[in-house]
Amino acid sequence: MLEKTTRINYLFDFYQALLTPKQRNYMEMYYLEDYSLGEISELFHVSRQAVYDNIKRTEAMLETYEEKLHLYSKFEQRATLLEQLENTITDELVLEVINKLKELD
Repeated sequence: MLEKTTRINYLFDFYQALLTPKQRNYMEMYYLEDYSLGEISELFHVSRQAVYDNIKRTEAMLETYEEKLHLYSKFEQRATLLEQLENTITDELVLEVINKLKELD
């Protein structure tokens, strides 16, 4: 469950601009602010099932965006390569550049 939550949080970070405000609100509240489905449904005056369905549809949309755009997988690949570089290089100037590259993501 933790892996799924982490993945959804990353996908949300990358693709939230493609979501509607309602989708963003539900996802932020559920995944980032740890609201329950019941709490979200009370705040928006909709059924718990409506919130659940919206979140599940939005998760599927995020996965579809990732299948097409690969932003998260490229991010992971870059992070792995930078870590490998960092572990094999001893030159301080190069390590400084690697750290600056990491900060960009």
